Amino acid sequence: MTHMANEFEDVQKYGKEQFDAAAAAFAPFTKTLQAIATETADYSKKSFESSSAFVEKLLGAKSYESAIQIQTDYWKSSYAGFVAEATKLGELYSSLAKEAFKPIETAFSKVPGAKS
Repeated sequence: MTHMANEFEDVQKYGKEQFDAAAAAFAPFTKTLQAIATETADYSKKSFESSSAFVEKLLGAKSYESAIQIQTDYWKSSYAGFVAEATKLGELYSSLAKEAFKPIETAFSKVPGAKS
């Protein structure tokens, strides 16, 4: 009976270790998801503000040439902002993927005979 109790305790301990590992791995994953959501919301807000300012400038243009210059400046700025944002989000998604696979890598490294 004592042997069975020890096995049960071992199973409980293993289950708790797995739960603790999963919870620890999930925290950075959640943090990265929140960073992506915040970054996306911030970019959307900046983009809306930039578009509104562009429309105001365009409506205030005194000549056709001025309107073309305002539009050109806006598109250059928008493109540069988009590329920067895409790069930033790409880095965040890469981090998210790494965090998602950490528990698998950790579990695999504990398998006897596994190479990492």
